[in-house]
Amino acid sequence: MSQIEVKKIIKALNASDGAGVKLKRSIGTPEADYIDPFLMLDEFGSENKDDYVAGFPPHPHRGIETVTYMLNGEFEHQDSTGAKGIMTSGDVQWMKTGRGIIHSEMPAMKEGKLLGFQLWINMPAKMKKNKPEYLYIKGNELGQHEDSEKIVKVIAGKYEKAEGPEKNHNVDPIYFHIILNEKKEFNCDVPSGHNSFVYLLKGELNIGGKAHNKTADSNLILLERGTKLKIKASKKSEFLFIAGKPIGEPIARGGPFVMNTKAEILEAIQDYNNGTFAKY
Repeated sequence: MSQIEVKKIIKALNASDGAGVKLKRSIGTPEADYIDPFLMLDEFGSENKDDYVAGFPPHPHRGIETVTYMLNGEFEHQDSTGAKGIMTSGDVQWMKTGRGIIHSEMPAMKEGKLLGFQLWINMPAKMKKNKPEYLYIKGNELGQHEDSEKIVKVIAGKYEKAEGPEKNHNVDPIYFHIILNEKKEFNCDVPSGHNSFVYLLKGELNIGGKAHNKTADSNLILLERGTKLKIKASKKSEFLFIAGKPIGEPIARGGPFVMNTKAEILEAIQDYNNGTFAKY
């Protein structure tokens, strides 16, 4: 059993996506390009409607999974499989794009606070041409552990007796949303081969047993491999803990497409341009 230590602390970068939605990107950047199997992590949020009202108009994906977790606000989802719904605070959308999906995510709110995350997970070559799948998870369907020290919401994986709704996944993901009170500890076991990270939304954390740089809001904290995670909050903190089994295959990126070779990216672009992309 080895204690997990901090590898690197990275400040999320200001960016925009869709039709100008302002966000903070921490994976998919020069400092953290690809944490196998995780391709991208965005924190999107603002109390100014002008920062999000244009939303994410229809756009394609191939070869990845997108996991959207809404903490505050409402967005309407529509896609080429016929799936449609309004995400509200606490809900999760887990979309396995496979060989191709076209979707839009548009705000179903005129004003107010928006806050959420989108995580991109790579798919292995053998699954990149699968038929798309769309899983909509209501907030009350998440696993939840609560005690006097912390709240742990479980989207994937298991903590104590709380289990996430996403099961039997090829990368055995762990996805926890944790609120930890001041001076309290969060501890959990992690499979030895998993890559993992903490994303600190707000607060300050000490991780592992070795000294590390001070953490701050919107920090991505990359972790060394190990089996025992220990996190202590210097003050009340809110963060994500995410881990997964590496796929270990070459990747080629082309905007919303992630495949194994450049030729497959060109094929995806051609399929999209000639109208055969999302035909199942």
